[in-house]
Amino acid sequence: MKLSIRVRGDWFAVPCKGTDTIRWLGEETLRRFYKQRGSPGPSAEKVYEVRKAKGGALLDFDDSIKDVIDDNDFITVVLESDISSPMSLPAEIVYVEEKVPSEDVDRGVEKEYIALDGDSLSTDDLIRLGKGIYNIKLTAEAEQKVLKSRALVDDILNSNKVVYGITTGFGKFARTTIDKDKLVELQENLIRSHSAGVGSALPPERTKMLLALRINVLAKGYSGISLETLKQLIAAFNASCLPWIPEKGTVGASGDLAPLAHMALGMMGEGKMWSPKSGWAEAKFVLESHNLSPIKLKPKEGLALINGTQLITSLGCEALERAEAITRQADVVAAFTLEVLKGTTRAFDSKVHDVRPHKGQILVANRLRALLHSETYPSEVSESHRFCNRVQDAYTLRCCPQVHGIVNDTLQFVRSVLSTEVNSATDNPMVFAELGEIVSAGNFHGEYPAKALDYLAIGVHELASMSERRIERLVNPALSELPAFLTNDGGLNSGFMIAHCTAAALVSENKVLCHPASVDSLTTSAGTEDHVSMGGFAARKALRVVEHVEQVLGIELLAACQAMEFLRPLKTTAPLEEVYKLVREVARPWVKDRFMAPDIDAVTKLLQEEKIWYKVKPMIDHYYSHQSIETRVFSPTSTMREPTNGLPPPKRRRMGRTTSGSSLK
Repeated sequence: MKLSIRVRGDWFAVPCKGTDTIRWLGEETLRRFYKQRGSPGPSAEKVYEVRKAKGGALLDFDDSIKDVIDDNDFITVVLESDISSPMSLPAEIVYVEEKVPSEDVDRGVEKEYIALDGDSLSTDDLIRLGKGIYNIKLTAEAEQKVLKSRALVDDILNSNKVVYGITTGFGKFARTTIDKDKLVELQENLIRSHSAGVGSALPPERTKMLLALRINVLAKGYSGISLETLKQLIAAFNASCLPWIPEKGTVGASGDLAPLAHMALGMMGEGKMWSPKSGWAEAKFVLESHNLSPIKLKPKEGLALINGTQLITSLGCEALERAEAITRQADVVAAFTLEVLKGTTRAFDSKVHDVRPHKGQILVANRLRALLHSETYPSEVSESHRFCNRVQDAYTLRCCPQVHGIVNDTLQFVRSVLSTEVNSATDNPMVFAELGEIVSAGNFHGEYPAKALDYLAIGVHELASMSERRIERLVNPALSELPAFLTNDGGLNSGFMIAHCTAAALVSENKVLCHPASVDSLTTSAGTEDHVSMGGFAARKALRVVEHVEQVLGIELLAACQAMEFLRPLKTTAPLEEVYKLVREVARPWVKDRFMAPDIDAVTKLLQEEKIWYKVKPMIDHYYSHQSIETRVFSPTSTMREPTNGLPPPKRRRMGRTTSGSSLK
């Protein structure tokens, strides 16, 4: 058999026998590696471990090849010299499943490009860049701005002027002037010393977002970076050569120094780097395997690479996009629960919300009316309890427009802040080529995105808070008129008992995570940086809160579909029946107890991929394009004055243009 084996980014076809051991395979690959380089290699060099390239499964040295490897497996050999010192990185190389698409490259298909100019990048395009859907190039205008900015820096250097960060030290050392022959060393020392982050590495998608966002900021032309260095960053991005960036260590002023320093360190060919082709390896070998060269910093360039809020903002953009997606779908899930609990739609009457005209509140009420019983989408479930004597529903049902509504409005505010931040110059000092001036200021401070992301976490958490209470109503027979915990043979079966506990645990954890990170500040840099934003933590915990919300709503949707089983053969509205079918494609009905976690994961994934929203959105649009008369169902709390003409009171009301489907984005 012949195996494809990778060492430091190079691939070797190694013929072997099935009876050979994994130890032999590693040593033979090492021999071929140094033979190809025309060198015997260090005599002390040894194979540290052998793993499968896909998934990183560790192979035992004493196993036979035929027992643990298939013909189509790809193998990675890790050398002892690849393992970093405990002073820098974890001793264990971290393996990350490839998430950055490479199929187009494999097929020789050229990717589309996004042209960056520093002024027009959107948050959703940043997400697509992170997923590897697009490559990057600069606009011609951006290149000219970068060249002019660098020319001013070079003029400053040639005139021997004293300028912060170019000819001086940093922070507390701002008054220390550096000799001209040590200005490059100054920048290199800055990157190495500031690469002091800890924690797990950012996954490839988030690293690509961070790198893309920094490139966009540099493209504005206020950083003083050279066009040569900027193009090296772009080449690394397009090849998915991604430095090892630990997620912890930034206080969010002066920018995200530690994470961005790790990014720059990898581009210098130091530390670890990842690519789909090489996996994790020494940065210089990963760059070399993609025919790229390490960056050689020029004066000012180290500072230009690390001053800014790009970690906070890139993570924040992901949190925002996911929060908006789950917020849209929370209305669908809530509608399904209201339906199976036999609630009323009267609380969503447009005239109720017109007299308290918050945009988000009206938007949610519109969606709920389109999903629930109407002439366009009649519901047999709704018809079955039309004349019940229930006075009103619980707050978590009838107050969805008011609570979900403010989440929508909060996210609109967050979007406005992050959309500005994505296209903002956040360096210090700022290089104004058109004025011939370099100015020290504070655009690196992360308070704007930090505050916005704290608001995001607080806002989106309420979706889970409402959802968990609705799950309680679904599983509690005293509130639902359904079997306890949505299962037959209660006692023998526990049904959704612990699924609800999981939701409660996640909501409780979110309550702690919603404490604002940005209200905290600790003085750093010997008192020079006497107020910081703590935006890095604000961004990381916002993502965690959103993830929990997705999971709680996944549990609720699963429970609502299970409740529907006890209402059959009645049918709900056409949109909700489509949601039911989609859920049943990944999670079958609960007949008796079984392993529940896979069902929760599968339904949560439907929400994360927005499949629920994509299924109902055209049906919501159809409702508003075809039904001009608003359906008004019977309610025992409705009282109307008898009209003087003796005619019966109207049961339906024509809908205004403000409730059209165009507002249901």
